[in-house]
Amino acid sequence: QVQLVESGGGLVQAGGSLRLSCAASGRTFSRYAVSWFRQTPGNEREFVAAHNFRGGATAYADSVKGRFTISKNSIQDTVYLQMNSLRPEDTAVYYCAVVRPGGDYCSRETECDYWGQGTQVTVSS
Repeated sequence: QVQLVESGGGLVQAGGSLRLSCAASGRTFSRYAVSWFRQTPGNEREFVAAHNFRGGATAYADSVKGRFTISKNSIQDTVYLQMNSLRPEDTAVYYCAVVRPGGDYCSRETECDYWGQGTQVTVSS
């Protein structure tokens, strides 16, 4: 079983940047597709971005395209979410998630098998 740990959240002004990290313990990310979701109070978790282990293909929600970049550092076994040009509406708890090894990335909450504990991102106007 893989355990996921997110870090890097915080408070930033609109237009600023943050980089979130998702690290795995217990397993490596070598055969895991990793997704980032975010959640605001009273709402379901929303897909943000994903990195597929097959060829490193990436996917993004329309709301973050051109502003967020997902990447993987295989040596550090960490997946990053670089968030630029942040907006107040990006405020949320951000989670990383994976499916079973070898599976394609999850883009819906119910498709994911393992979750991290989440990290808070707050963007002030």
